[in-house]
Amino acid sequence: MRIAVLKESAPGETRVAATPETVKKIVGLGHSVTVQTGAGVAASAPDAQFKAAGAEISADAGIGDADLVLKVRRPTEAELGVMKASAGFCALLEPYGDRAIIDALAAKKIDALAMEFIPRISRAQSMDALSSQANLAGYRAVIEGAALYGRAFPMMMTAAGTVAAAKVFIMGVGVAGLQAIATARRLGAVVSATDVRPATKEQVASLGAKFVAVEDEEFKQAETAAGYAKPMSAEYQAKQAALVTEHIAKQDIVITTALIPGRAAPVLVTEAQAKSMRPGSVIVDLAVAQGGNCPLSKPDELVELGGVKIMGFTNLPARLGADASSLYAKNLLALLPLLTEKDGKGFAPHWDDEIIQGAMLARGGALVHPHFAPKSAA
Repeated sequence: MRIAVLKESAPGETRVAATPETVKKIVGLGHSVTVQTGAGVAASAPDAQFKAAGAEISADAGIGDADLVLKVRRPTEAELGVMKASAGFCALLEPYGDRAIIDALAAKKIDALAMEFIPRISRAQSMDALSSQANLAGYRAVIEGAALYGRAFPMMMTAAGTVAAAKVFIMGVGVAGLQAIATARRLGAVVSATDVRPATKEQVASLGAKFVAVEDEEFKQAETAAGYAKPMSAEYQAKQAALVTEHIAKQDIVITTALIPGRAAPVLVTEAQAKSMRPGSVIVDLAVAQGGNCPLSKPDELVELGGVKIMGFTNLPARLGADASSLYAKNLLALLPLLTEKDGKGFAPHWDDEIIQGAMLARGGALVHPHFAPKSAA
């Protein structure tokens, strides 16, 4: 099978869909890999390393002849224009964004898999790109928050006086939130967290943080079978807001991570709550790409309100290009056996496998994912 690894063109994107390590393993399976010139430079993987691992280096990655095209982000119109029909394409396709590109993939008869749709089941954990990238995003959110805060995280006792520990509040305890809690704790902060899913209470406590939530009957039923948070009622949101408002006013750093796939990000920190924080405090919004958990946040811009700094990051994993690429490339490598024939040589997705069925967005000229397929087809 001929595999093409493309260079990312999105502004600020440092990741790449393969690393020399994964290329070596893919070539060892009998496939050929062509990497676009300079694809890994921003992730500390120069062309020479890919070549040493067995890949060919080409200005266009041989995309026109590729059976399978690997990328981090959605394809450009130019890339789609030269891909052959029936080729496979794997990427974080952001399917709820620009619908035109999704329709174009189907029109070109590309078999497109959206890595964000990989089912969250046990045997797909090694393929779960959302989790691998969110893990790094949670870590980096704390580092960015600490840099903006401009004060120490741990308590320090010196002859000149005592420096109080920073108070960090994590809102949304998914993969990113849990890593943010762990990172803030390692840096010596006093950490608290909140989430509408009852299962997270024990996870928060296990990391040494305080759990903050209104624990009524609605709270006990607030998680989907897939592990996502359900949208909460207005009544619950009002009760939770009253509890959280008092808590936020005492915090130094608030990190929001709440996202529901296909929906606008829920508002977790209102303008009034932001204004209640002390000058020098920081809000880091990881959901800004979907509208933001704080209505004051702007994509990749620092907003200051009465001395409070509000920063919305649209792509924190790209600030850790080498590690983010390594994890994402391994997600794709784990998926590869489900995209090949039994002899491992040709592109032949296992259509009856629940992982492929869950991730497949377009097949044979049609959108087939239940969220995007025509009603009759679904």
